[in-house]
Amino acid sequence: MLETEIVVKKKGQTTIPVRIRKKFNIEEGTRLQVIETQDSIILKPKKSFWDMLGAYSEFGTPEDVKKELDKLRHEDE
Repeated sequence: MLETEIVVKKKGQTTIPVRIRKKFNIEEGTRLQVIETQDSIILKPKKSFWDMLGAYSEFGTPEDVKKELDKLRHEDE
């Protein structure tokens, strides 16, 4: 585990170092979970539906899944 020091600015903002952003694929718009423990704060990238889908390639590409979901929505109408 590497230790990195960052500074919290006036409005509570901070910058995640580029090395960490690259390692965890954090880019503009990435949502992070904030987890409080007894003595620490953990920032964890939140997986989107499409990120989780990638682990299950048997469902096809995200575009295939979107088409299938759209088709199912229209069947319910």
